Amino acid sequence: MKLIEVTDKNTSKAFLQVPKILYRGDANYVCPLDREINDVFNPLENRLFNNGAAIRWVLKDDAGKLIGRVAAFYNLQKSAQNEQPTGGLGFFECINDQQAANMLFDACKSWLKSKGMEAMDGPITFGENLTFWGLLVDGYTLPAYGMPYNYPYYRNLFETYGFKTYFEQFSYETDLAKPFPERQVKFTMHIKDKFQTEHFSFQNKEKYLQDICTIYNKVWEDFHEDYTPLEYDEIEKMMKKARVILNEEFIWFVYDQGKPVALVIVFPDVNQILKKMGNGKLTLWNILKFFYYKNTGTITRARQLLTAVTPEYQRSGVTGVLFLTMVDALKRNKIKTLDMSWVGDYNTTVNKIYRLLGIPVVKTHITFRIMFDPTKEVNRFTNVHTEKHKRLAGDEPAA
Repeated sequence: MKLIEVTDKNTSKAFLQVPKILYRGDANYVCPLDREINDVFNPLENRLFNNGAAIRWVLKDDAGKLIGRVAAFYNLQKSAQNEQPTGGLGFFECINDQQAANMLFDACKSWLKSKGMEAMDGPITFGENLTFWGLLVDGYTLPAYGMPYNYPYYRNLFETYGFKTYFEQFSYETDLAKPFPERQVKFTMHIKDKFQTEHFSFQNKEKYLQDICTIYNKVWEDFHEDYTPLEYDEIEKMMKKARVILNEEFIWFVYDQGKPVALVIVFPDVNQILKKMGNGKLTLWNILKFFYYKNTGTITRARQLLTAVTPEYQRSGVTGVLFLTMVDALKRNKIKTLDMSWVGDYNTTVNKIYRLLGIPVVKTHITFRIMFDPTKEVNRFTNVHTEKHKRLAGDEPAA
């Protein structure tokens, strides 16, 4: 077997080709757009390169056939927020062969150690955790947009190498035709007039993008130990790229006398279209196919990408107002199923809310960690603000 670093156009194409080869014939695999993957490794598109670096490899067998790929990366700001400097491994794909997997893992470990890292998380992405994050270990069905899919044997490849579970990630899914529990709906209807709701519009994007930054940073500064502050330019770039698939009525804000206090961002599940396109390439034909399917009712599912409620309002019932407002909008737009992914096992409040609503877990992903010093243990992730978050969230009825 031969490990080859991605350094030019040909090896970049090979990196994209690996999963297309491995998942050929798998009815559940959805090929992401090549552009989305390439942007992760483009310093002009990914700000984490400002204080970090990334490297990629492909793996070939003795006959020259592509059998695997992987990427490693680190950002000094993010790595320093762990107990030990920690880098990442991502975009792992491999045949069912432990020796092949070990070659890929070893390459990442050696490179990260050379950069001063002492641990490695994976599979993750070189960016925020909204997409390409975690290893699927349960629920091998068609994934929602941005959610990783892999073969069941991948878990054994990771665990045999020595990776340990750092945290689990749950994806919930609800049939929007089913009524929600009456108690939670009544509570929400009782308090909804205390707040104001608005959906996003590109016509007034400056206001809404700033509100996204305000809410996001206030929530994650309080809740996550390793978050990176969201900047206006970053969310503006993301929304500009996603404009072709976004529906303004799928992004909602809640205000208290003009103050932004909560938001939810939902994306139409374009995987229902990408599945039909097949190869991840934005050719003219695929672009025409995309708009055809988009305008003919192909998308009937949506993914709840991000939900945030500022700490001082997490006992106010605003979550229910936000949720029911969003669901009504999805129904108006003929969305039948809502995928709510993902929720970390450490987020007891949100897990409790979804289960009170009777919404089932349909997929589980795992984020693994390995310590480079074998004498050191991997401690399960428990957010440093978890207890504070519980006190803020309390036991409010949810809707």
